[in-house]
Amino acid sequence: MNRIHTYLLRVEFGDCDPAQIVWFPNYFRWADAASRHFFIQCGLPSWKTTEAERGIIGTPLVDTHARFKRPASYGDQLTIDSFVPEWRRTSFVMRHTVRRGDETLCEITEVRVFARRKGDGSDPHAIEAVPVPEDWRALCE
Repeated sequence: MNRIHTYLLRVEFGDCDPAQIVWFPNYFRWADAASRHFFIQCGLPSWKTTEAERGIIGTPLVDTHARFKRPASYGDQLTIDSFVPEWRRTSFVMRHTVRRGDETLCEITEVRVFARRKGDGSDPHAIEAVPVPEDWRALCE
């Protein structure tokens, strides 16, 4: 059974385009926030703490796909249900379903990795994937 976390949000005026429809990149921003809240709910510490303790700086995206079904607009109360259906050696698949009430608006599938800074630190943007920590995986299942 997959552990599911529900993230709640209200669509703000600034989330919308001139037609008062949510501008599509906001769904990816919200899915990213829902992803972090999923890990918090599972008991993982902040990324600042994990970097200090294990060198892991977060879970960057390596692939994503969205299917937009219905629009959302200013004032809508949305829920995002997030879960991990597949764990791999150095990556995992995360799925997010964005709903307004019982109506599905968007489905997002992501592939993410746990990452650390790469090398001697001379390139602050260089990162690399690390194996999924088994103890963290256990917390999230």
